[in-house]
Amino acid sequence: MGVGHNQDDAFSMATLDLTTKLGRLTLPNPILVASGTFGYAREMERIVDLGRLGGILPKTITWEPRAGNRPSRTVETSAGLLNAIGLDNDGIELFLEHHLPYLSKLPTKVIVSIAGRDEAEFARLAERLDGLPGIAALELNVSCPNVARGVDFGTDPAKCEAVVRLVTRQCSLPVFAKLTPNVSRIAEIAQAAEAGGADGLSVINTVLGMAVDWRRRAPMLANVVGGLSGPAIKPVALRCVYEVSRAVSIPVIGIGGITNVDDVMEFFVAGASAVQIGTANYFDPLVSMKMLDALPGCLSEAGVETISEIVGTLGTAL
Repeated sequence: MGVGHNQDDAFSMATLDLTTKLGRLTLPNPILVASGTFGYAREMERIVDLGRLGGILPKTITWEPRAGNRPSRTVETSAGLLNAIGLDNDGIELFLEHHLPYLSKLPTKVIVSIAGRDEAEFARLAERLDGLPGIAALELNVSCPNVARGVDFGTDPAKCEAVVRLVTRQCSLPVFAKLTPNVSRIAEIAQAAEAGGADGLSVINTVLGMAVDWRRRAPMLANVVGGLSGPAIKPVALRCVYEVSRAVSIPVIGIGGITNVDDVMEFFVAGASAVQIGTANYFDPLVSMKMLDALPGCLSEAGVETISEIVGTLGTAL
């Protein structure tokens, strides 16, 4: 009896399909690594089998180089990480010269994260990247809380729709808008991004927070406030994914506090079609590999053979 059960399980596992469709973008599986937490991937190639990942999002790039905020720029909290890096990066030209040649040869999809000071700069970045080998899609970082005007396009529906529409007109690549949770009605921002032509939504960016050294009567971040990530924000992220996925018809990528395969499955059930792993990469660089190892077993346990069968099933399977 036990042998037969194992054979049935083996057959079921063999029929599982992890292929993930996000609008025009097709990924080999739904496990991606989040921008800003994986460098430009080269740093991780000796630890992680990059070819197994569904996709990689390198550090956000801007048109001109940025030094970022002054230190201290990170503070560890009891259940997460506060950061106020400030989009420190080398700018688009050095990205194209030094990083893209390596990234374009990786055996997985590369989604480039971009941030602009205004609509025109977002569009100029997208146009510069359009058609270049090795770039599968763009993620618009309209939700960074650590730079001046970093969330302007992520908190105003009209501005969000306008910037997405301009980018999609200038670029043939699939476009995903990364939304901030630091709004009253995230579904309205999501609908605006969809109206602007976004192929999908990345939900969420960091939650605005701060840390205080009471003995010095001083903030622990030089920027005073920063973005909180890690396990502490998972309940917020799940709520946002749930609300957004029910407000739009385009796919949602879930982000926020994902540290194990159960977290991944929770995001699928809440409405995400894929996930990005962020802060967990810092304390366990192999976390994405562990999730990929465990994911087929969870899908088999759920009685499904594809990711899409479980997406957005919260409440329907009870």
